[in-house]
Amino acid sequence: MRIILMGPPGVGKGTQAKNIVDKFNIIHLSTGDILRAEVDGETKLGKKAKKFMDAGKLVPDELLLNMMENRLQQEDCKKGYLLDGFPRTIPQAEGLESILNKINQTIDYVISLTADETELVNRLVLRGKESGRSDDTEEVIRKRQQVYWRLTSPLSDFYRERKLLHEVDGLGTIPEITNRILKVLE
Repeated sequence: MRIILMGPPGVGKGTQAKNIVDKFNIIHLSTGDILRAEVDGETKLGKKAKKFMDAGKLVPDELLLNMMENRLQQEDCKKGYLLDGFPRTIPQAEGLESILNKINQTIDYVISLTADETELVNRLVLRGKESGRSDDTEEVIRKRQQVYWRLTSPLSDFYRERKLLHEVDGLGTIPEITNRILKVLE
C-alpha cells in the first residue's frame, strides 16, 4: 500500500502517520528524514542539498525528486510506504508521478486531513505553550497556514482529478481520526 498523507500544519499528520504505518506494516517517509539521511551519508545529492540548507534556502525540486526516486526504489519500500510532507506543490506532484511511472509504482490513496483553520491555530498555540516551542506563536502559525493553503492545497484538486483523494475530518480524538482514516484504507 502506497499512501500520501496531506494536511495543514497542526492537523496531526505525524501522529496519524505513525498509526497508519504501524497498522499496515509500511514505512513512513518524510522529506526531512530523507534529506537528513542524504546529508549525513555525505552522498552526492546530500552534498548538493547541504549547500542550499546551509544558506537557508529550500532544496530545489529537482534535487528532492532525485532523492525521492532513489529512496522509493530501496528494499524497505517494496511492501509500501506513507509519504508525509511530500509532495507539497503541483510541480513536485507531477515529478513524483513521473518517477512512479518510471519505477512502475502507483499511489493507492491520498488522505487529506481537513480541519477548521481557527481550531488548528488554537491547537498549535496550546502545543507551543505546553512544549515551549518557539515556532508555535499565533503569528508564525498563521504564516505557515497561509503558505500551506497557497502552495499545497491545490494538490487536492490534482489528486481529486486522479480519483485518489480522500478527505478525512482531522478534528476529534486521535482514535476517532485514526478510525476515519482506516475506514478509507480498509
